[in-house]
Amino acid sequence: MITRAEFIRALKREMPDAIEEIRKAGVGPVDMQQSVIGPGMGVFSRYAKVLETDDSAMSVKTALSLINRVWEEIENELDANFDPETQVALAWFASYGFEVKPSGELTMLANAKNIPDRALFDSGVFRNLHGRTALTKRHELPAGWSPVGDHTLTIWECVQHTARVLNAEDGGGEAAARLVAQMGAKSADAQKLSYRLFEIATQKGWSQEALVYNELAQEWAHLEDRAAGLTTAAPTRGVQGAFTFDRGNT
Repeated sequence: MITRAEFIRALKREMPDAIEEIRKAGVGPVDMQQSVIGPGMGVFSRYAKVLETDDSAMSVKTALSLINRVWEEIENELDANFDPETQVALAWFASYGFEVKPSGELTMLANAKNIPDRALFDSGVFRNLHGRTALTKRHELPAGWSPVGDHTLTIWECVQHTARVLNAEDGGGEAAARLVAQMGAKSADAQKLSYRLFEIATQKGWSQEALVYNELAQEWAHLEDRAAGLTTAAPTRGVQGAFTFDRGNT
């Protein structure tokens, strides 16, 4: 028998590793919420009773609510581990998607992350439209991009370039796997970002954008398997292609 507070601490202690294993298994974001319930309820059912603050037994409904809350907290904490450029891009995407907005909006987000606007433009994550700005759309990303040759490499770029290459006419699984191989340790964070972007796109009702990130996240484990057999030193050849998204997001 444990208390509500102890139950929450147990969830926070055990769920991060469980979530990581679920991702490694290739479970897509669309199935993630249902998959996360299993480990959380495993903690709940381990004890004969979970006591609320008034000493009554916690209901299954309340337990599920707490599991989802802890999961959201864990996901939000992941954002802080991304590079500053990616954190700004993620915050922008959550508010505006790929829409063009006044540059002042970007300046406020950049200041909050202690990063100059110039760094966001130089990295290629954002476009400088002279008084206005927007995230660089996938079809505008440079062909021939390679993580190895990018001296301002960001997790955001890793995700967007891999999504573009994966479904490009002159790309595909092997070309995308080559990018993943060249990412090294950043590959794990790129997969996590694809899950976060799916969540945001789903909440915003951007169905086509959500579909891209669900496919990418679900495919990522397979890309890593293929990447293990590839030579990471060779830069990726030019790959072009684009998705067609609603709301003009590409």
